[in-house]
Amino acid sequence: DVQLVESGGGSVQAGGSLRLSCAASGYTYSSYCMGWFRQAAGKGVEWISSITDGGSAKRYADSVKGRFTISRDNAKNTLYLQMNSLKPEDTAMYYCAADEGCTPYGFGYWGQGTQVTVS
Repeated sequence: DVQLVESGGGSVQAGGSLRLSCAASGYTYSSYCMGWFRQAAGKGVEWISSITDGGSAKRYADSVKGRFTISRDNAKNTLYLQMNSLKPEDTAMYYCAADEGCTPYGFGYWGQGTQVTVS
């Protein structure tokens, strides 16, 4: 079974940084597109970034472009999201997701999430 486990969330002051990790198991990680999503309290799920299976192509939502960086280590089956210049509006539950395709809202496998709070 596909398992995705996020970590690295926490509380940080505005302007600070966090790095999220997503440990993947149960499938051929290097063959899947990976993505990061978030959901703020009372709002819908927002796609924020995705990266192709080999890591050659990355996409970002306008809301995080220039501040967040997605990366992956296929040797470690791990996805990362480096978040810099954090803003209070970045406060949300952050989820990693996996799928064979890379359509922003087409990901079929999801982790349980990690909370990020920016004050």
